[in-house]
Amino acid sequence: MDLPDLAGGMRGMDLNLVRRALADRMAAVDAAALVRAARRYGRTALDALLPPLCLSCGTAVDTPGALCAACWSKVEFIAPPVCACCGFPFEVDAGAEALCAACHAKRPRYRRARAAFRYGEDSRRLVLMFKHADRLDPAPTFGRWLAQAGGELLADADLIAPVPLHRWRLLWRRYNQSAELARAVGRHSGRTVVPDLLVRHRRTPPQADMNARERRLNVAGAFRIHPRHHALVRDKTVLLIDDVLTTGATVEACTRVLLRAGAAAVDVLCLARVVRPQVRGM
Repeated sequence: MDLPDLAGGMRGMDLNLVRRALADRMAAVDAAALVRAARRYGRTALDALLPPLCLSCGTAVDTPGALCAACWSKVEFIAPPVCACCGFPFEVDAGAEALCAACHAKRPRYRRARAAFRYGEDSRRLVLMFKHADRLDPAPTFGRWLAQAGGELLADADLIAPVPLHRWRLLWRRYNQSAELARAVGRHSGRTVVPDLLVRHRRTPPQADMNARERRLNVAGAFRIHPRHHALVRDKTVLLIDDVLTTGATVEACTRVLLRAGAAAVDVLCLARVVRPQVRGM
């Protein structure tokens, strides 16, 4: 274009519209910069007034949602090698498809299970404060740990669903810790979370003092699909979220319901798991 044509084109434009667009653009840039600065300085000011504390012991730490060095060293995170099915940790690497003795004897109904860390004396505090002490602040950190531990499961998942609480226990506790974990995992992974996919329609006693057989009987028939989600489950891979995997009775009962409703497969992801000699099917 010749210079006279360019000048003519500029004269033909609505300069007010150009000025307005430029002003809007500059305002948006300035606003974004102000928001980032406010967050940065706001975080600094908040840390000065209320320093972030270790999730477990309450010692001051550098980052919100972190553990101090001493508490971190006591958490036994689970990493490969593990049983290809239930995620039981191995002492030596027997291959990617190796199964533990319990899964060789009888495969669980779910396809795979993984957990972030071992449930033991030191990690127990993390689980119980989240479950019983109205401590929801660890949920983002736990969600990150779960997303790391269950990366291969999340890659295959169509839906994420928590193990449900009975409505009276939910009313008493005020929140479902497994649902909070599921939401946190969903935020990290981008996967769809359906908090009420399963319903615990029968109230069951606490299982802490029950053996494996008693646990299976305790949760038998306790779960069902929420009526409005039957079509949602069909042909989907569901990732079931729970806080602790002990004998597997609860997640197997949930798995049975999901498979009967037409789910293609069910995987299980837990914050912690009890690691001890396994006895299944007795």
